[in-house]
Amino acid sequence: MTDEGVVFPAGPDGRRSTAALGRAVVADALRPVDPAGAGAAERETNWRAGYLAHFRRLVEVGLPSREAALTVADAGLTSLHRRMRVAAPDGAETGLETLATAPAGRALATAEVPGTAEPERELSLPFRGERLRGDALLRRLDTWVECGSVEPSAAEAVRTVAAHPEWLALPGSTVVVLGAGAEMGPLTALLRWGARVAGVDLPRRALWERVLDTARRGAGTLLYPLDDASLYPADDASRAGADLITEVPAVVDWLTGLPGRAVLGNYVYADGATNVRVSTAVDALTVRLAAARNDLALAFLATPTDVFAVPPDAVAQSVRAYAGRSRAAKLLGRPLRTLSAGRLLQRAYLPGSDPGVVDSLVAQQGPNYALAKRLQRWRATVARAAGTTVSMNVAPPTRTRSVLKNRALAAAYAGAHRFGVEVFEPATSNVLMAALLVHDLHTGGGPEHEHPWQDEAYAAVHGGLWRSAYAPRSALGLAALLGYGAARG
Repeated sequence: MTDEGVVFPAGPDGRRSTAALGRAVVADALRPVDPAGAGAAERETNWRAGYLAHFRRLVEVGLPSREAALTVADAGLTSLHRRMRVAAPDGAETGLETLATAPAGRALATAEVPGTAEPERELSLPFRGERLRGDALLRRLDTWVECGSVEPSAAEAVRTVAAHPEWLALPGSTVVVLGAGAEMGPLTALLRWGARVAGVDLPRRALWERVLDTARRGAGTLLYPLDDASLYPADDASRAGADLITEVPAVVDWLTGLPGRAVLGNYVYADGATNVRVSTAVDALTVRLAAARNDLALAFLATPTDVFAVPPDAVAQSVRAYAGRSRAAKLLGRPLRTLSAGRLLQRAYLPGSDPGVVDSLVAQQGPNYALAKRLQRWRATVARAAGTTVSMNVAPPTRTRSVLKNRALAAAYAGAHRFGVEVFEPATSNVLMAALLVHDLHTGGGPEHEHPWQDEAYAAVHGGLWRSAYAPRSALGLAALLGYGAARG
């Protein structure tokens, strides 16, 4: 991808350093509540390896009060918007704030693809080759709660949706799926349920052929941006899409004119530094669209491989699991901890922690991934505090293509079950998280909580990372070693 549109700032040497940007934004986010932590982040010389502690600190310093958490989120977003740049095709640069009023480079028309199927009138969940519905679905939810794969609030939210199948089609709403082709996005499930979905993704023919085929086989209606609907057929994949990094004004203008209550769903993903660029572009788009539409609701999926505060009952279940380890696990754990200087097989929490802090950051995913996902959490926190309806749920570890192409992470996922962590298939994750989205949109974003960490913990589907015996990263290396053969297969 070229240096056009939303870009990292150039340093004195002309290089666009992703590490310098990440270090500065984290320091700025910490500074109002933790000046010492901000200084430590600024002095971090190896950001690629050392970012983990500073991202954990961003959560910890927000725990003492709601105000502290909101201050961190607002300061982080402000820093990112102040520092990131917009590059024109001729090389001229402006601040990110110019996207709030910049004119569109082209006008996007709306194409519409109606589905041909009957909408599903009952919530069903694909799971291990079956479709669970009715009592079978409820039993699976109970099993997940019992084994610690999902928070009880997540199971209760899905039960509520199952009891209200008329919710599934989201009548009166248009759900915008930014990242229409994303493996973890809700587009397929929503179209099966008969919803109206507006899809945005890169102008890539193969991607849009797949998305349009999904729409035709569904029961809802897909709206998508096109160069000029009068010149091309309604299902022309060759002229579909828009680049969010370079076309924020055009996409906002298009979204502003869509019918119904607007739900802006952020499901974008890209590799490496591009992930920060596209996530920042989406955040600028969110600010501009919110100014144009007062009915806007926001939706996100939080990654399970991040740092979260967790409720005391999750801590208690983890403590019980650690105390109840097998004799063999206890005998092997002592020498492994000694040989690794305490890094392997650490207990997850101190008993009685309220809240506990789970650190599931994966070093191999890198600081750009962590920043891209953290800024989404910041936006959700700030928007919710301002009265916006927000759906943000922690999604489970899932065998997506982006995970499986990372050899270390693929191996860790293959061995994760040995440490009480369940890795989901994409089909299961998609429907489960889409059901939680439906729940949130029909309940004003779910119940109100005193502190933002409780909003993030509500209805989390973490696959057991929050409730297993061991601190996730302390078991990751062993899980990868045990899962390496299975991952290769």
